[in-house]
Amino acid sequence: MTADPPVRLALAEDADDIAAMSRELIERGLPWTWRASRVLRAIQAADTNVAVARVDSELIGFGIMEYLEADAYLALFAVRTARQRQGIGSLLLGWLEESARAAGAERIRVEARRDNVAARSFYNELGYHEVAIRRGRYSDGVDGVVLEKWLRIRPAPDAGSP
Repeated sequence: MTADPPVRLALAEDADDIAAMSRELIERGLPWTWRASRVLRAIQAADTNVAVARVDSELIGFGIMEYLEADAYLALFAVRTARQRQGIGSLLLGWLEESARAAGAERIRVEARRDNVAARSFYNELGYHEVAIRRGRYSDGVDGVVLEKWLRIRPAPDAGSP
């Protein structure tokens, strides 16, 4: 049995590898917006956590979580294709979820392409629920599916209010 790869906060020197992996796995066929300079800004931002998993010197997965008041937004998340279905995504996302809890987030939102059935299934398996469709969200016309996971018990609606 092999040990889980360590997950840690990204460093400035991780920015190039994260940007390249984003281009290869997430932004393929789309305008490239997560270049190294933008990733570096995210790494340095006080309201963002960028987590990486590496084996030796190879980046095998990463996630970028932005914090907006009581919500956290998983802006980017990827695991190398050859490393998928090995628990690395669950490990990375678990690390990011714990960080979001520690930061006081009540829920996490993420968006996946409607045609990315594997990503949607992954999030569903980890307790995320599809809550909205964003029609034509991507430049190639594919819809986006918004998923969310509550980290804290959702406040009950006030039974006495109209």
